[in-house]
Amino acid sequence: MPELVRPRTGRVIGGVCLAIANRFDMSPIVIRVLMVGSVVFFGLSIWLYLLLWLLIPQARD
Repeated sequence: MPELVRPRTGRVIGGVCLAIANRFDMSPIVIRVLMVGSVVFFGLSIWLYLLLWLLIPQARD
């Protein structure tokens, strides 16, 4: 399994969804749709996204 890092290319805002998608070998679009849906319906995940943005290291190229 690849490590959990935020890639420098292909990210939209902070690269959190792309990092999660790469880690679990999923489509980033699926992760982004789930994240947006959870923000709209539950609201708490915006704080989770910001926390993950701070905790997941950026990839070193």
